[in-house]
Amino acid sequence: MPSEGPFLVVGLGNPGPGYAGNRHNVGAMVLDELASRADIKLSPGKGARSRAVSGEGRLAGRRVVLARPLTYMNESGGPVRGLLDYHHLPADDLVVVHDELDLPFASVRLKRGGGEGGHNGLRSISRSTGTKDYLRVRVGIGRPPGRQDPADFVLKDFSAVERKELDLLLVEAADALEALLVKGLEAAQNEVHART
Repeated sequence: MPSEGPFLVVGLGNPGPGYAGNRHNVGAMVLDELASRADIKLSPGKGARSRAVSGEGRLAGRRVVLARPLTYMNESGGPVRGLLDYHHLPADDLVVVHDELDLPFASVRLKRGGGEGGHNGLRSISRSTGTKDYLRVRVGIGRPPGRQDPADFVLKDFSAVERKELDLLLVEAADALEALLVKGLEAAQNEVHART
């Protein structure tokens, strides 16, 4: 079972309304779903927490700090490190929710550690925390069609067809994170990976 301290749950995305509907922002979208479920208000922090919006509360019976960096994706590590330090949390209690090119659209996978797959947000967090060994909720966005550059693909909004399924995907990713908090990684993986 997971430890009894709070978990820091970080939803990755880029700041500002121009990026809000991008595939790269699906982590931030899931975070909004979690904040809504737990009735946690996200607000800007001070000092070490000033580069993120965050809020504390209970989700699925567990203490959590929900946070979204206010920096661009490739600078996510600084705000995450600041939040871990402020709340005196080890990287073991960090859960990062992010978009994943290597998974088909609408699939959700849980894991701890591993590579970053070219994801600049994960790379920045690994560099700032000094470890890759943190929990991840990987939200599948699929690969770009044809020869489209993945960097361009992730910065485009979801297609009209994808948007029809997006709300369900956000719910499934939020459910997966709740299962992770309640049951621990292995049991949650067994449950979630059987579903999507």
